[in-house]
Amino acid sequence: MNKFDKIYIAGHRGMVGSAIHRNLVKLGYENILTRTSSQLDLRTQEAVNEFFEIERPAYVFLAAARVGGIHANNTYRGQFLYENLMIQNNVIHSAYATGVKKLLFLGSSCIYPKMAPQPLKEEYLLSGPLEHTNEPYAIAKIAGIKLCDAYRDQYGCNFISVMPTNLYGPNDNYDLENAHVLPTFIRKFHEAKIAGAKEVVIWGSGTPRREFLHADDLADACVYLMDHYNEAGLVNIGTGIDLTITDLAMMVREVVGFTGDLVYDSSKPDGTPRKLMDVSKLTGLGWTYKVSLREGLEKVYSEYQTMVAHP
Repeated sequence: MNKFDKIYIAGHRGMVGSAIHRNLVKLGYENILTRTSSQLDLRTQEAVNEFFEIERPAYVFLAAARVGGIHANNTYRGQFLYENLMIQNNVIHSAYATGVKKLLFLGSSCIYPKMAPQPLKEEYLLSGPLEHTNEPYAIAKIAGIKLCDAYRDQYGCNFISVMPTNLYGPNDNYDLENAHVLPTFIRKFHEAKIAGAKEVVIWGSGTPRREFLHADDLADACVYLMDHYNEAGLVNIGTGIDLTITDLAMMVREVVGFTGDLVYDSSKPDGTPRKLMDVSKLTGLGWTYKVSLREGLEKVYSEYQTMVAHP
């Protein structure tokens, strides 16, 4: 990419898309193309086709998606599968039809089988059954990877796929109905501290292990790979370091300053036992993460406090 190429970020107001936007602006890119969902419904093929025909972006970051945590994934199964398939199919096909030079498709670590060996290597894709609670979302993302590869095979498109681990950062979703675990903890512990509560309830057993990456690190990796990676298949993006949900809860409790107890609700699902990414392919390409989990938590809690103080 050069500084004057037209670059379209699909999903620029989400946590991932906004981080990519910040990264590109910081690097001096001057021709960044964005549309809100009200301006352009990516689920509508005709609208997406028209947008690409008119704007003709040279590069595309496909970060738009219907996303959520365990509860949302398991509750809105049809919506998650349908909407994500429509979004990615429309954008990927229009990118091909209008001669986009390169597209980067963002997936998720949930694409891997529930009981896959740890850490998760890229070649473990489709080697076993998926976790039931997020199966529709995972199937959509797997289809996106395969669509990028199929368009590469049939049409010669330089479409690449990256699979980030669990993310957090600015513009995260703190709605307890469908947020991921880390922002859920930040909100729960903050509200418990303000209310003077004696305990916070943690879903499940607290034993599953999760890896977390700051959105700014993900954005940096995506821009790096847009410039340095041109192959089929996928690239894991993460830190290669995980911790238990209990350890995460204790770290968030300390950062927030809540002094009460942790109580476990064993009637709630744990989800996948472990999702640690093997990032050797990424590090072999020359990129490693910069923001530690503790540093990142302190940043996002400060941002969350500002957000709730000035909604």
